[in-house]
Amino acid sequence: MTAPLFVTRDHSLLDQLLRLAAAAGITPDVAPDTGAALRLWPVAPLVLVGADAAAELAAISPARRPGVHVVAWGQVPDEMFRATVALGGESVAQLPSSEAWLVEALTDLGDPQRAAGTVIGVTGGSGGAGATTFACALGQLASRRGRAVVIDADPLGPGVDRVLGLEDRDGVRWDGLCHTTGRLSARSLREAMPRREDLAALTWRAGATGTLQAFAVREVLSAAQRGHDFVVVDLPRSSDPLVDELAARCDRLLVVVVPTVAGVASAVRICARHPDPSRVRLVVRGGGVESPAIARATRVPVLATMSDQRGLAESIDLGLGPVRSRRGALGRAADDVLDQLALLHPVAA
Repeated sequence: MTAPLFVTRDHSLLDQLLRLAAAAGITPDVAPDTGAALRLWPVAPLVLVGADAAAELAAISPARRPGVHVVAWGQVPDEMFRATVALGGESVAQLPSSEAWLVEALTDLGDPQRAAGTVIGVTGGSGGAGATTFACALGQLASRRGRAVVIDADPLGPGVDRVLGLEDRDGVRWDGLCHTTGRLSARSLREAMPRREDLAALTWRAGATGTLQAFAVREVLSAAQRGHDFVVVDLPRSSDPLVDELAARCDRLLVVVVPTVAGVASAVRICARHPDPSRVRLVVRGGGVESPAIARATRVPVLATMSDQRGLAESIDLGLGPVRSRRGALGRAADDVLDQLALLHPVAA
């Protein structure tokens, strides 16, 4: 069921809510009294309770559930916040300032309900390990299994749109999202990003500099999960609270290791930085130190190994992305990783 529930007898407020629902392409169910509200209360994906009905509804103590918000026009008295808490509401949305937020929340209901996408973080065990390339390879092959997006969290990297051949595609970049203050719709984000078929990318515009803002990153990651089957995050090697939070939100964190003495030593430090080693796995690129020795040194299992990919630079320069063939070293390794991740989070057909 995708119809939200509006509970109000205030005709002016209802007119405003119906206008917002029309903008979102959603037809709601309207309950003018508590009896009608209680019938639909357990099944509606989103419940908007008018300020006129909040105290009355709270007095009969409907079952606690997520997705309940009280909507008021203009200034909200303190009693309304108390009624919202008693009702189990998550927030009080004030009109007209909350209109954009409400439209985004209603717009999400128009998408088919799906499980949250798998979030895969990729970082380099050392400089030059090829983490961005592997993140983009995962995105390419994941897009053949479902909707996929590669999110660039490294402002000093080459740009995932450049690696994927999407730099000439129109769409929103980080500079257009880092000042966002409202809830992002999964569908709006998905349709706004540069994309080719089921593969999207989010990065910075060429030559632009900037930093990630915590609120925007959280909203983007949440919307990306709701709108995609796979979310690949290209993480920088540098450590700061936001990067650590992003890594903690990943279902699986991949560390790309160059199997040299220096590369393994660096990877040991990178792996030790993450407090939950059970989510960390290694991807070894190239020849040198044997994989069992790398796993012992880092105390992290090796998930995949690969040789250097021939013709990689040419493929990227031609705008084809890093994977030209699934039979190549990079394609096989990325497919192996996705096969093993599918055991953790199967993608619905």
